[in-house]
Amino acid sequence: MNVLTATKGKILWVDDEIELLRSHIMLLSEKGYTVETATNGEDAIGLVKSKSFDLVFLDEMMAGMGGLMTLSRIKDIRPDLPVVMITKNEDEGLMEEAIGVKISDYLTKPVNPSQVLLAVKKFLERKKIAGAQVSRDYIKEFNEISLALQNNLTSADWAAIYLKLVDWSIEMDQHPELGLKQTLSDQTKECNVEFSKFVERNYRHWLEQEKRPTLSVDIVERYLIPELRDTSKSVFFFVVDCLRLDQWMAMETVLREYFDVTRDHYYSILPTATPYSRNSIFSGAWPAEIEVRFPEIWEQWEDDDNSRNRYEHQFLDNLLERRKIQLKPDSKYIKILDAEFGRSIDQNILSYAKNRLTAVVVNFVDMLAHGRSDSQLLKEIAPDEAAYRSLTTSWFMHSSLFSMLRTLSRQKHVSIVLTTDHGSIRSLRGTKVIGDREASTNLRYKYGRNLKADERHAIFVKNPSDYRLPKRSVTINYLIAKEDYYFVYPTDYHKYLNQYRDSFQHGGISMEEMILPVVKLKPKQ
Repeated sequence: MNVLTATKGKILWVDDEIELLRSHIMLLSEKGYTVETATNGEDAIGLVKSKSFDLVFLDEMMAGMGGLMTLSRIKDIRPDLPVVMITKNEDEGLMEEAIGVKISDYLTKPVNPSQVLLAVKKFLERKKIAGAQVSRDYIKEFNEISLALQNNLTSADWAAIYLKLVDWSIEMDQHPELGLKQTLSDQTKECNVEFSKFVERNYRHWLEQEKRPTLSVDIVERYLIPELRDTSKSVFFFVVDCLRLDQWMAMETVLREYFDVTRDHYYSILPTATPYSRNSIFSGAWPAEIEVRFPEIWEQWEDDDNSRNRYEHQFLDNLLERRKIQLKPDSKYIKILDAEFGRSIDQNILSYAKNRLTAVVVNFVDMLAHGRSDSQLLKEIAPDEAAYRSLTTSWFMHSSLFSMLRTLSRQKHVSIVLTTDHGSIRSLRGTKVIGDREASTNLRYKYGRNLKADERHAIFVKNPSDYRLPKRSVTINYLIAKEDYYFVYPTDYHKYLNQYRDSFQHGGISMEEMILPVVKLKPKQ
């Protein structure tokens, strides 16, 4: 077999005493690597210009052009080329200088064969070795999840399974060469089939039970009020609309530099849509109870998030009053709908730290989900869940939300609770729905008269009170989509089927929409 095609990588070793290193070079050759040598910096730079190398070993002390100068010149030519510096000098200042010019690693003379081989594997075979381990671990996890689906799973079990799937999805982003993304996607779909059955069997019972998974109505009671009982703290309550667990996990990685993060998971109520789930968070009440107190919320036939969520501050104050939580000064409520307003709040965020409680609703992620449905450009930028997650992370890194959190992380007496009202799912399968003219236009849930859809694809709620939903009128029913289905009317069926396929929607039953993060952020001092 040709040595060149069989090589595991090409290495350039630069040392003015290269003959003393022949045993190391022979070992690397025996292990399948191609090694070229140079005895001075000038020759090394010429080789880097003319040939393609995967790794450079570079002596720090050489006659003529020294190691640091050679390193700098190599990086000018190939910024991405990893360079391992070999030195007798363990001076901290020298190491800092080398790191400053982007050294990848260093070894201290005299080097032994195992050190050299380990360094080579680290840079040339790390991805391959890690990929092989990832493949083994995922296949093991795949089998364990498949077996678990045959058991009588609890709500906690489902949250754990979904978290594993999210972790693997993020891991697979780093190893696209493994070809396991489709396998993971298929398993996630299989899980959503069983999860939808689980919710259909258990959801109505949750509404009547004290011992149930944490739902939207429980968030303030279980997470916010305990923080408010400590009167020495200024509490911030952030609700990021339409934030999926996988999007949060990417954001959490960034925030761990600034905070100690405690993450739990809860279930959104149905439908997983802002007028229902977020109102329930702030009021601690079911939508049917809200209808009794505020019937005007449901007077309009179409769901409008802005109009139907205009009472959130009032809901929150009323809930705290019922729980005998007295705040002086009064609570503050902020809804961020655009970047300019977000920047103005960011600039003044410390002024809100004088209050006992500040609630902040951030709408960007929801706007991104809806915007992607209407924008071919956004669909090209975020063609799948991984890219959508990456786009959300990019927004977060440059957002007023991240800036606010960083500012608050430097405050001693600040406590932060962060959550979301619902997630979203990439809707890939349409299902026909029939209803009267006044039926709502939502793609993942509908309410109206004479609604009909395939029972395999949706839950039919004949009596809204069974799900503690607004009655609106005597004859109103609800449909709630399962898995990744979205509703399409028979009229112009194929037009709208194609228009909304592969859009991120919410309102239905899926792990992505229902299993959500609720997080406490404690500033690192």
